[in-house]
Amino acid sequence: MIATALTSLRRTLLCACALGAAALLLWPAPPAAAKPAAKPEAAGKSEGDFTRFLDGLWPAARAAGISREVFDGALRGVTPDPKVIALSRKQAEFSRPIWDYVNGAVSAQRISKGRAAGQEWDAVFDRAERRFGVPREVVLAVWGMESGFGANTGGMSVIRSLATLAFVRHRGDFFRGELIQALRIIQDGHITREGMKGSWAGAMGQTQFMPSSYAAFALDEDGDGHPNIWTSVPDALASTAHYLHQKGWKAGLPWVVEVALPGTLDFSVPRRGFADWAAMGVRRADGKALPNSGDAALFMPTGVRGPAFLVGDNFEVIRAYNSSDAYALGVGLLANRIGGGGPLARAWPISEPALSHREKEEVQRRLSTLGLYKGEADGRHGTITRDAIRTFQLRSGLVADGYADIAVLKALRGK
Repeated sequence: MIATALTSLRRTLLCACALGAAALLLWPAPPAAAKPAAKPEAAGKSEGDFTRFLDGLWPAARAAGISREVFDGALRGVTPDPKVIALSRKQAEFSRPIWDYVNGAVSAQRISKGRAAGQEWDAVFDRAERRFGVPREVVLAVWGMESGFGANTGGMSVIRSLATLAFVRHRGDFFRGELIQALRIIQDGHITREGMKGSWAGAMGQTQFMPSSYAAFALDEDGDGHPNIWTSVPDALASTAHYLHQKGWKAGLPWVVEVALPGTLDFSVPRRGFADWAAMGVRRADGKALPNSGDAALFMPTGVRGPAFLVGDNFEVIRAYNSSDAYALGVGLLANRIGGGGPLARAWPISEPALSHREKEEVQRRLSTLGLYKGEADGRHGTITRDAIRTFQLRSGLVADGYADIAVLKALRGK
């Protein structure tokens, strides 16, 4: 029995990896000064505790306008799902080397399927582009990343997943609110409890909306009276374009551009206008001209030895969809390829070993000791960590590319 359970869990973990970025979809990044959320722990908690948790949820659901009939019907027989807790600790965007994640995201098969899907749903994309100004290749990339263009939307009960994560307080009270939003979707008649399937984290449909994002951004593009992101391709695509538009998409500006750097470059100011980067000798790797308007940050996810990118405000919009840099880069590069762009001009430095997760945590702890980093030592090196690394590199006479390699770790240990 134990062997069977372990086999089942391994299969579930593989399925989650196939879903790609669904695990983190549409999770807003916590404020920089926020207290770290409690880690999910099921130890010591019984099904009786879970029942009491659900009973305690009723006042908040009632205040949100959920009927007792819907509340009881949706939660009847629901038990905690141990697979969900296991999967919450394994997220590909943060656990895999970025080149491994990006190469998997921008596969030849996905590029080919994306271009074919763009032709098949050309009329839908035409309407969405005119209405929202979001290029079709970006929406196609999100669709491909999240569900393989609708092939794998997740088969887990959204209600059970959300109830489990709310029960163990994964990310604090976030999933408690998402569970109540899911109950409202059922109450409004858009989907049944049985039909509300999704990822382990409760992300739903062909482009994996969390319930709160469904409530705010889902559209009824096909005119049947329901925003059906599960089985209606027009609804899913229009809803995704609407989401990106509402998050601040700027029409006409790029989202991620690979660049070639001059022999010498001032790394101390990581964000400048596109025109300023051009004046400093930064050139697009494909030979095209940089935009004359807008600004962008220099992003070197593996340091100066790997590919370099300029990422502007639209890259940050993609990060609003999923707060992982690896995810946003995967979407951006996949969109470039679907739109006819070529592969990266500079190879990833895969021969140089990246820091382990524990070493990345150590970097953050040591930066915190020096007063340069105020976030959680979670091993996830995003914008805040890179800024702290860059400050340390400038103070230590190192190349200020914002990337933590073994030289940065050794320098920090020397402090």
